[in-house]
Amino acid sequence: MSRRPNRSIVDAVATILGVEPSGWTPVTERGYANNERWIARLSDGSSAFAKLAVDARTAAWLRTEYLVYSALNERFLPKMVGWRDEGDMPVLVLENLEDCLWPPPWSSSSVDAVLGALRQISATRPPAGLPSLDSYRRDLASWARVAAEPEPFLELGLCSASWLQAALPALRDAEDAAKLEGEALVHLDVRSDNICIRGESAVLVDWNFACSGNPLMNIASWLPSLAAEGGPAPEEVLPEGADELAALVSGYFAARAGLPPPATAPRVRVVQRQQLEVALPWAARALGLSVPTPGA
Repeated sequence: MSRRPNRSIVDAVATILGVEPSGWTPVTERGYANNERWIARLSDGSSAFAKLAVDARTAAWLRTEYLVYSALNERFLPKMVGWRDEGDMPVLVLENLEDCLWPPPWSSSSVDAVLGALRQISATRPPAGLPSLDSYRRDLASWARVAAEPEPFLELGLCSASWLQAALPALRDAEDAAKLEGEALVHLDVRSDNICIRGESAVLVDWNFACSGNPLMNIASWLPSLAAEGGPAPEEVLPEGADELAALVSGYFAARAGLPPPATAPRVRVVQRQQLEVALPWAARALGLSVPTPGA
C-alpha cells in the first residue's frame, strides 16, 4: 500500500489546491528537520510540494518561510501555491521542483548559478518582520562552548588537544569580531539539499532561518558544504573579507558535530562533521594558524 498523509493534511492541501490530490509521494532525501514533506499529484498530471509543521518549532519555522514567500517574488524563490494556518500546524504549498537539477555533483556552471542567486539575495530588501542575523550571534558563536567542554569536539579526531588549546584564543577573538550587522536578506542555511538548478539559475528553498544582516554570510555559510561535496575550496570562491566568518562558521560546527544526534534530525551530525572537516582548516588558514592534522 502506498503511503499517504493523514486526513487532516489531505484536507488542508486539497483546500489550498481546490481539488483533492490523486496521489502522494513522501520526500525524505532532502532536509534534516522533522517537517512532513509530500509531493501532491493531481489527476491532470500537475503536482505541488507540500510542507507541513509537526510541532511548535517547525510551525514557527514554516511561518518564517511564509513571510519570505508572501513578500517576495524573485527568481531565486520557488513559487508559492498557497498557505493555510489554522490551528497549530500550518501547511505551505509550493511549486514542485523535483525535475530540477539537485547537486551534487557540482560543476563550474552550477557554482556560478548559485553565486548569482546569492548576489541577487544579498541585493534584495528583507521583508519586514525577519530577525536580524546579529540576534543569532549567541547561538552561532560557539568556540566558547568548545572551550568549556572540548571532549565531544576532540573525539572527532580532527585536531589534537594541544592544537585546540593554542588556537582557541584566536578563534574566539575572530568569531567575536565577525561582522553580522547589515541590511541584506540572508538565507543562513545554504546547502545542496536547499538548492536546485533550473535552467541557468539557482533556486533556494527552506527559508526558515531567513534574516537580515551581512551579505557575505550568504556565501561564507555555503562554502564548507560546497567543498565537502567536491566543489572548490572556500578561498577560491571568497578570497578575502571572510576571515572572521570562517572562524564563526567553523565554531558552530565544532560545538555540535560531536554531540549525539537530536531525535528530530538524526542525520544532521554527519553533515555537520563533513562541513567541519572543511571549515576548521579554512578558519586556520584564514587566521594564520597551523592547519590541524586529523588524528594527531
